[in-house]
Amino acid sequence: MNAGTLRIILFIAILSWSAKAQNSIKGDFPLLKGQKVQLIGFRDLGIYTIDSTTVSEQGSFTLGFTDQDLGMGYISGPDNKSYLVVLAQEQLQLTGELLSAPEGIRTITGAENKAFVNYATAHGKREQALSAWIYLQKIYQADSLFSNQKAVQQAIASETSRIHKEDADFLNQLAPQSYMKWYLPLRKLISAVGTVAQYNIEEIPNTIAAFRQLDYADPRWYHSGLLKDAIESQYWLLENRGLPQDAMYVEMNRSTDSLLQSLSKNETAFNLVTKYLFDYFEKHSLFTASEYLANQALTQNSCRIELNLGQQLESYRAMKKGNTAADIVFEGDVFQNGKAITTPARLSEVKAKYKLVIFGANWCPNCVAELKQLIPLYEKWKLQGVEVVFISLDTDQNAFRDFAIQMPFISSCDYKKWDTPAAKAYFVSSSPTMYLLDQNQKIILRPVSMLQLDAYLQSGK
Repeated sequence: MNAGTLRIILFIAILSWSAKAQNSIKGDFPLLKGQKVQLIGFRDLGIYTIDSTTVSEQGSFTLGFTDQDLGMGYISGPDNKSYLVVLAQEQLQLTGELLSAPEGIRTITGAENKAFVNYATAHGKREQALSAWIYLQKIYQADSLFSNQKAVQQAIASETSRIHKEDADFLNQLAPQSYMKWYLPLRKLISAVGTVAQYNIEEIPNTIAAFRQLDYADPRWYHSGLLKDAIESQYWLLENRGLPQDAMYVEMNRSTDSLLQSLSKNETAFNLVTKYLFDYFEKHSLFTASEYLANQALTQNSCRIELNLGQQLESYRAMKKGNTAADIVFEGDVFQNGKAITTPARLSEVKAKYKLVIFGANWCPNCVAELKQLIPLYEKWKLQGVEVVFISLDTDQNAFRDFAIQMPFISSCDYKKWDTPAAKAYFVSSSPTMYLLDQNQKIILRPVSMLQLDAYLQSGK
């Protein structure tokens, strides 16, 4: 190897090392000697391992991270306890005994981490005090026994104002470009949701407005560990606000519009967050919100939708209220009242004012529970013109037959699970899935439970 080639190799090596230049966290935890510790980072909506090491016999360890990991992270120990840290361009040095005892951990160096610890400690105490003062304030304003105590009311107002100012002053003095300047107000907003919902409901509109004004395309979200909580918190608050269902969905749709508009500047984030929000709505049976999200995401023209997500969203556009559902051919084993039947042979041959199509299986505990609630309601519903068709996703013939023999309505199974043509035609991806159709198979409702459907039918809509 000649000298010129060696110089080139060394130059490339130096460039590569510079690109991966590490920041470090040094720890002195004597009680952890000989044990493994890991540095875990946040990425998008999940976590990943950045570095790991074994604590020396003297109790010291060093964990490294690169500029690609900047944001928030945590040190995880052998007992699965963790200690949250700021991954900033600074050398962080900690001393303590156990990661599970944060009150005994000291931050020796690291300005961002010192700011985080100081604020987190003080803010927690301030929040506790504010909750108590707000509780007392309501009593002194509403209870006739105390409502004439104006001096006390003024003192309470003064103290709550002082606490708010103290909190704001701390945040205002942070360096404008510091990560904590961005992170701490968001953490404060998210952590306040529970308190607002329980003790300070008049602040709910302002809290929702604050969530709607956030820039979810900001890359700092995706290493913060806050993204999932920020998405869920505003919808949880709307779901538990006590609004009538129609009004609740109007507000959820407004939040969805704000979220998608914010994400339109970042295609990768748009797909990531839309997928997560859609799954969140499905998990919480907020199907009207799912339908709206699907339609808005598919009709926007700022971002390209990934193929799998697009197919999932298209299922909602195809099966939304008012559309006509596909006909279903009853294949495989078909039973009614414990007997095999050959007619009707398809859904369109079922003569009824309403047709409730249920996709479920014997292996699905929620399906079993819902069908047990259905049986005592079935005869009452028949009098109202409702017929039930159960499309089983079972793969075991004996399991299906044992299940179907108890059912007074049509039960069909071809043992193909998710690949049954009916499940594909109705875009079924979870169980139980239910659709209430009219006699022409127009979609009227996607019930989330038998009790909800019973209430709907009794309402006479």
